[in-house]
Amino acid sequence: MSRVVRIHATGGPEVLRLETIDPGRPGPGEVLLRQTAIGLNFIDTYHRSGLYPLPALPHGLGQEAAGVVEETGPGVTGIDKGMRVAYAAGTPGAYAERRVLPAARLIPLPDDIDDRTAAGMMLRGMTAEYLLRRTFKVEPGMTVLFHAAAGGVGAIACQWLKHLGAKVIGTVGSDEKATRAQQDGCDEVIVYTREKFPERVREITSGRGVPVVYDSVGKATFEGSLDCLARRGTLVSFGNASGAPPPLDPLVLSRKGSLYLTRPTLMDYTATREELLESARALFDVVRRGAVRIRVGQTFPLAEAAAAHRALESRATVGSTVLLP
Repeated sequence: MSRVVRIHATGGPEVLRLETIDPGRPGPGEVLLRQTAIGLNFIDTYHRSGLYPLPALPHGLGQEAAGVVEETGPGVTGIDKGMRVAYAAGTPGAYAERRVLPAARLIPLPDDIDDRTAAGMMLRGMTAEYLLRRTFKVEPGMTVLFHAAAGGVGAIACQWLKHLGAKVIGTVGSDEKATRAQQDGCDEVIVYTREKFPERVREITSGRGVPVVYDSVGKATFEGSLDCLARRGTLVSFGNASGAPPPLDPLVLSRKGSLYLTRPTLMDYTATREELLESARALFDVVRRGAVRIRVGQTFPLAEAAAAHRALESRATVGSTVLLP
C-alpha cells in the first residue's frame, strides 16, 4: 500500500487529501518506485486549481521525485531493482510513497547527488537547461532578464546564466530575496514591489533593452516584460505564478520591435529518451562541477502538502521545496 495525496475536486490547498491506495504492480516497461523525496513545483498548484486540467478526478499531483526501484516489469532494460533514480514531468502523481512509472522516464542518479537534492532540482534544473541552452541560446556577454530570480527555477537559472558568461538582471519581491539572487549570480536585482522593472531594465541597458526575458510570473509581469525587450527580442513565458497573462494581439509584437513570444514546456524538450538523458547530463555536469548549487530551502512532510502549497503560493519559499514521504 502507499500513502498518497490526491484531489477529488479543484480548488485551494484545502482540497488536498491524504489517502492510502494500492499502487499496483509494474506492467511491461514499468517499474515500482519507492519514493524518498518529492519535488514541489508551481505547476502542481495549476493542476490543483484547475488552471491546467487533469485527465480525471480523483487524481494525484506532483511531477518529480527521487527514490529506489523496488520492482521491474517485463521488458525493462537499463533500470534495475535497487537502483537510485529520479524523474521529472510526465503524468502527475508524485505525491506518493510508492508509484508505478514508465522506466523510460527514469534517470539514474550519480552516487554523489543525494535524493533530496535530486528531488529539488530535476524539473527546475532541466527547465533551466532547455530555457537557456535551447529555447533561446544564451551567449557570453548577453544581458538577460530573469523574473522570480530567487525562486526554484530562478536560483538555478541565474547561476547557470552566470556560468555561461551572461550579465544577469533578476527581479524579486523583497530585499531578502534580492540578497539571495545576488548570491546566485545576479549582477543587478530589481525589487519589483517598489521599482518599475521596465524602466530599470532600460536604465541598466542604456535604453537598448535585453534580447531575452524569461518570465514565469505571468499576468503581473507579462506586459512589462515585452517593454524590456530590444528589437527582435524574445519573451519566453514559461509559467503563471500570478495568473495567466491576458490575451495578446499579435500586432503588439510588431509595434514593439518585431518581437518573438514562445510558451515552451519541458515535455516538448525531453520528448525522447535521448533528449531526456542529455538534458539530465547537462544538469548533472554543472552541479557536480560546482557551477550551480542546489538549495533545498524548505522541506515538509508529505501529509502537510497543503501547508507547502500555501507557502509556495504566498511566495514565502526560497529555492526548492521538497516533500518527504
